[in-house]
Amino acid sequence: MDEFHFLRPLWLIGCGAAVLIAVLWNRHHAYGSHWENLIAPQLLKVLIEGQSRPFGRRLGLFIGIGLALACVGLAGPTWERLPQPVEQRNDAMVLILDLSLSMYVEDIAPSRLIRARQEITDVLRARTEGYTALVVYAGDAHAVTPLTDDIRTIENLLPALSPDMMPVLGSNVKNGLQKAHELFSNAHIDRGRILLVTDGVDRLSDVTDFADPRFPISILGVGTRRGGPIPLDFANQPGRRLQTEQGDLIQPTLDEDRLQSIADLAHGYYRTLAVGDADINAVMSTPLPGDDQTVEVERDFDTWSDSGYWITLALIPLLLLGFRRGTLAVIAICLVPLPADANLWDDLWARRDHQGIQQLRSGDPQRAAELFEDPDWEAVAYYHGGDFGVAAQGFAASSLPEARYNLGNALAKAGELRMAIDAYDQVLSSNPDHEDAAFNKALVEELLKQQESSSENADSQPQSGESAEDQQQSQDQQAEQQQQQQQDESEESSSDSDEQTDAQSDLDQASRDEKQEALEAWLRRVPDDPGGLLRRKFQYETNQRLRRGDYRDRQQEKIW
Repeated sequence: MDEFHFLRPLWLIGCGAAVLIAVLWNRHHAYGSHWENLIAPQLLKVLIEGQSRPFGRRLGLFIGIGLALACVGLAGPTWERLPQPVEQRNDAMVLILDLSLSMYVEDIAPSRLIRARQEITDVLRARTEGYTALVVYAGDAHAVTPLTDDIRTIENLLPALSPDMMPVLGSNVKNGLQKAHELFSNAHIDRGRILLVTDGVDRLSDVTDFADPRFPISILGVGTRRGGPIPLDFANQPGRRLQTEQGDLIQPTLDEDRLQSIADLAHGYYRTLAVGDADINAVMSTPLPGDDQTVEVERDFDTWSDSGYWITLALIPLLLLGFRRGTLAVIAICLVPLPADANLWDDLWARRDHQGIQQLRSGDPQRAAELFEDPDWEAVAYYHGGDFGVAAQGFAASSLPEARYNLGNALAKAGELRMAIDAYDQVLSSNPDHEDAAFNKALVEELLKQQESSSENADSQPQSGESAEDQQQSQDQQAEQQQQQQQDESEESSSDSDEQTDAQSDLDQASRDEKQEALEAWLRRVPDDPGGLLRRKFQYETNQRLRRGDYRDRQQEKIW
C-alpha cells in the first residue's frame, strides 16, 4: 500500500460538496414541509404522510454517501501497475540525405543543406507512428541511425550533418539505396517507404535498379533550375568557388523533370522543396501494400490499474434504497465510475513526457526532469541540467544498451573518475568496438594520471605536504620560542607569523583553483558532440571497407 494514490485526485473535492449537499438536505427537511404554518393540524395529518420527514432525512444521508463514494471512485484509487503491450502501424521509412558538396550551393536561402535538414525535421515531426531510419551518402553511404521509433534522436543528430564530415567525396546514390535496403533487411521488414532528399542523380539506373512496389522511392528535390556555385568556406577558403581542372566554375542545377521521371519509375512521388507542408505530405503519402496493418512493439508500458470501479459494489445498496424515488437511482447511475480506458491513460502519460521533451528542447532541463515519467528521460534531463550525480543514479538503474556509456559520462563530469573508468570498462566488455567509450576511457585515465601526478608532486614538497593544522601548530611553537627569547619583539614576531600564514593560505588556494580549472578543462574535452562521434563512426566504417577492398574497382567520379 506504499504506492497507493489517486490517478485523478481533483475529484476528491466532490466529497466536500457531497457532505454539503447532505447537510443542506437534512436542514431543509428538519422542520417538515413548512405547511404547518398554513394548514390546520387536523387537516395536515390527513394530507401529509407521517413518515415523510424521517424518510427525507434518510434520503439526504443516502445521497451524500452515494455522491462521496462516486467521487472517490472517479478519483481513481490505485496501488498496482499493469504492463500494457503497445501496438503501432507497420509503417517504416528510410530517409536518405544527399551530403555531396553540391548541397553547399546557396541558390535557396540560406543553403540547400540547411533547407534539406529543416525539411527532414518537418518529416520527422509529421511521423507519429512507425519506424524511421536516416542514411547519408556522398562518395559512400553511412547509416546515421537504424530503424527506430525514437524520432528525437534523429532530430538531434541532423544539425551535425554536413558534407565535410564524409570520408569519401562524390554523389553515389546507389550506395545510399543499398544501405536503406540493408536496414530494412536487418529489421526484418518486408515493405517500407524510401524518401530521397537530393539535388540530383547522375545515373538513372542507380535508382531504378531498386524499383520495387514494396519499397517505393520518393524524391524531394532541393535547389533551383538556375543553380549556383559551390562555396569553399568549408575548406577554409572563404570567397572562393569550386572549379574544374580547366578553371571553369561549377554550378550544379536542379533537373526537376529528370527527378520526376526517376520517381515515377521507382513507384514513388516527386516534389520540389517548397514552403509549407504540401511537399512532404505528398511524398509521405506513397501507397504501400498492407498499409493498414499494425505490429506489436517489443516493449510494454506500465500503467496504473484504476480500481475505482470497485466502488460500484458499495453503491448497489444505495441504488436499491433509492429506487422508489428514482432520483437517487438516476444520480448514482450517472456517477458510477467505470474502469479507466487504457488508451486514455496512455495518452495522458505520453503527454507529460512530451511536455518534458519540449521543456528540454527549450533549454529548461530542471522543469523537464519534473515532468518526465520515464526514468531514462529523467536521467537525461538531469544530465543536461548539470546535476550529474542524480543523472548517474538514473543511468545506473537503466536497462538501455547505452546506459553504461551515459553513466560513464555522468560520473566523469561529476568528478568520479575511477567509477567512470569502471563504467566504460563494462561497455567495452560487452561491445569492444565502442569507439566513444574507448576514447572517453583513455581521456579520463589521462586526467586521473595527471591528478595523481600533481598529488605526488605536492607530497614531495616539505611545506605543501603538511596539513593546515600541522602548519599552524609549527608556527605557534615558533612564535612561542621567539616570545621566550625576545619578549620585547613579541608583537613584531606575531605579525610576521600572521603574514606567513596568510601567504601560505593564498598559495594553497591558488593551487586548488589551478587544479579545479585543469579538471574542468579536461572534463570539457569529454566528447558529447554528435558531429564528432558521427565523423569518427563514418571514418571507421570507410576504413573497414578499404581493408575489404570495396573501393578497388571504383571508377573516378566527380567529387560534387
